[in-house]
Amino acid sequence: MPSGRYSFHDTHDDTPLGDERFSCAAGPSGWRYTAQTFTTDGTLDGSVDLTLDSRSRPARLELRRNGWQVRGGALAGLTWVRTHPDDRDLSFTSEGNEKAHAFTGRSPAFLIATARMLALSEGSSARVRVVSFTEPVLAPRTLDQGWTLESIEAHTTDSGPLTVRRFRVADLETGEEGLVHLGGDVVLAAPGVELEELDTPPGPWI
Repeated sequence: MPSGRYSFHDTHDDTPLGDERFSCAAGPSGWRYTAQTFTTDGTLDGSVDLTLDSRSRPARLELRRNGWQVRGGALAGLTWVRTHPDDRDLSFTSEGNEKAHAFTGRSPAFLIATARMLALSEGSSARVRVVSFTEPVLAPRTLDQGWTLESIEAHTTDSGPLTVRRFRVADLETGEEGLVHLGGDVVLAAPGVELEELDTPPGPWI
C-alpha cells in the first residue's frame, strides 16, 4: 500500500499551494486512493476519496475542500452533487451529469485514474472528456484532454526495478500541455506536483 506526500505549486511562478498526504492500494475489484490536503501552513483543508472499478472507471468519488463537498461516480456518464454545509436552504447545492469518462482536479489521483482507464500502448494517443473540479471551491468544468504515452522505461531502485510511463497531457481547449511521469500507481512528477515523500514502493501497474 503506497503512502506518502505530494506538494503542489503554481505552474507559472512556483508559489507553494499546499500538500496532500495519501495512501492507495489495489482492491478485489479495482483501486482506491485516499488523502488529506493541507494548506501551506499545515492546516487541514480537505480530503480526497476515489475508488475505481475493475475497468478503472470512477465507481465513487468524494472530494472536500474549504467546506465544499462533491460526491459522484460513473452513472449515465458521470454524475455528481456539489454541496456546502452552510447551504441550509439548498440554494447553492447543485447536481450535474456529463457524457464524460473521468473526473479530474488537482489531486494526482485523477492522473493515475485516467491513465489506467485509457490503457494506452507506447506511442499511442487518445482523446478523453473529463469533468474537472477546480480549486478552491470545487466548481465543475467539462473539458477534453489529449493523452499520449510517449515512453515506457525501466529504472533500477533500491527496492527493485521500477517501470516509469511518461505521458504528454494536453488541454485541447487551451492548448496547454505538460508531462506526467507515473511509476506504478504513484505520480513521480507532473505540472504543479512534486512527490516529496514515499513511505512504501509504488503498487503495480494494472
